[in-house]
Amino acid sequence: MKIAPSVLAADYLRLGESVKAVEAADMLHLDIMDGHFVPNISFGPDIVRALRPQSPLFFDVHLMLTHPRRYLEAFQRAGADGITVHAECADDVAATLQEIREMGMQPGISLKPGTPVESLLPFLPLCGMVLVMTVEPGFGGQRFMAEQTEKLRFLKCAAPGVLLEVDGGINMETAKICRDAGADILVAGTSVFGAPDVSAALRALQAL
Repeated sequence: MKIAPSVLAADYLRLGESVKAVEAADMLHLDIMDGHFVPNISFGPDIVRALRPQSPLFFDVHLMLTHPRRYLEAFQRAGADGITVHAECADDVAATLQEIREMGMQPGISLKPGTPVESLLPFLPLCGMVLVMTVEPGFGGQRFMAEQTEKLRFLKCAAPGVLLEVDGGINMETAKICRDAGADILVAGTSVFGAPDVSAALRALQAL
């Protein structure tokens, strides 16, 4: 499995140093929240742009926005390599995914825990990745919802060529559950950036 440390859990006073501390990761996950689609506000394209020179990693940008299509160009210019949008957003999801691909980025789709996984079926041919949330999106440090891993098993059969990413409550124990359910990428926030030794915590997850 690939590990994508989540900047949401990093030390915001030392973001550049935090990103460099996980340079051995496979990807860097950046959660963008608008305070409307989810009840929290994180950061915007300016932070992504500031971090881009600090890391050669794939920038995996997760747009938890009501209208993500408005911001695709801004995040492309900021240095995003992949952009994931939500099936529940207010934009035309298929058109948004197509536009992400046409802009040279990897298109991904995500869904909230309460959204049936079958709702993704029309969009899977347009995606390079599906992000399964195992917490309610918006805040880090939440409890892992093990029942959501059934969506991974469904998607592994429905879209074998699409990468499956999991975000929410990932630690050494829950990472194994996700691995066994078919996950390809794990987003790890608190369990990496909240560890006494960030590099060691990352290596432990990568060794699973």
